[in-house]
Amino acid sequence: MAAINTCLLSPNVISGSPISRSPSKSISTFSTPPLCSPLHYSCLTRNIQLPGVASISYPPIDTEYLESEFSGHGVTFTEVNESCVVRMALENGSIANLMLPSGLITSYKAQMWHGGTMELLHTTVSEGQNGSPVIEGGVSLACNCENDEGFSWSPSSWALHQVKGDPQGSIQVELICTSSDGKIEAKYMVTLQEDLLTSEIKIFNLGMASFRMTGSVLSHLTVSTPEASYAVGLQGSDFFSNPPFFANFSIIPPAFGKTKNQPSKKSFGEIFSSWGTKIQNPEKIAEKELEVEETDNYKHLTDEMSKIYKSAPRNFTLIDRGRRNSVVVGRDGFKEVYLLSPGSRHESYGRYSYICVGQAALLQPIIIESQSEWRGKQSLHNPNM
Repeated sequence: MAAINTCLLSPNVISGSPISRSPSKSISTFSTPPLCSPLHYSCLTRNIQLPGVASISYPPIDTEYLESEFSGHGVTFTEVNESCVVRMALENGSIANLMLPSGLITSYKAQMWHGGTMELLHTTVSEGQNGSPVIEGGVSLACNCENDEGFSWSPSSWALHQVKGDPQGSIQVELICTSSDGKIEAKYMVTLQEDLLTSEIKIFNLGMASFRMTGSVLSHLTVSTPEASYAVGLQGSDFFSNPPFFANFSIIPPAFGKTKNQPSKKSFGEIFSSWGTKIQNPEKIAEKELEVEETDNYKHLTDEMSKIYKSAPRNFTLIDRGRRNSVVVGRDGFKEVYLLSPGSRHESYGRYSYICVGQAALLQPIIIESQSEWRGKQSLHNPNM
């Protein structure tokens, strides 16, 4: 396995055994349930990958150039293999690490009331098929843009565009990625504040035709065990239970959804062969779940679950009683919330000690009209200072 300085990722990175990944793993989704129509954006809004997966190939990063051009502002750059760790550090002790060119946030250490810091993200490192390290978890952007003419594009290789702020207040790192034909431009802003980490995506449609955007900002939040974890504030929200959402940095237990003498449900990747390409009669492959209303305002996350809430509040709280910690998860622009618990049959403080939350557009694709812009944002607020 290639050497990697895991202290640049997270102080509690979980090292896993060798894993196998398909040569061209892609983000997948599922068919739109009845009565769900796309969301349209027809005017400009004014709202305020280290080797990610072993199969993904990125161009080399010139760390010396980044250091000379963007150093200061509380940001440092460290070369790791053919990638770069962007470290944002505030004077109050809060730290976030971002990988280039993948855009993966591998660590967010938040300042606590007792004066120390606590890691809020869950990141794992395993050995890939060719011996290179495979990093999973953290916070990642998984989205795809497509139209009816067969065009499909996903931002994946990000370039550093600018750095703003200072270590006394807040630091923002802005990344940029443009489609090969120049018709779509995506910007990804990661902002670290004293008690907050935000991930904001802006997508500009520079072409003459509209397109659909589907995807999610996925966050793997570390917990002692799902048995000690609760989601507070989701009561009254409508949701669908669906198979897990597989993206390049997702952590999904291999036996997820399996019970004794019963195979697991089809994953999104099996229901859809690729972004926007349905296989024949997907409704016959997996039965559509009925829409259900959440009745528990203090939702225990001990069981395996994979849900998409279509009417959740803009903010709700995840509580881990084992670590005596909580995180307020917020969203803007996205209409849905994806929530996955790997269940509590795994080892505590291990590879599957996390809760995955995604601000999402999975049930309803977002339509971005020609010459328009759409913005979506996720926030992880630390209320424990």
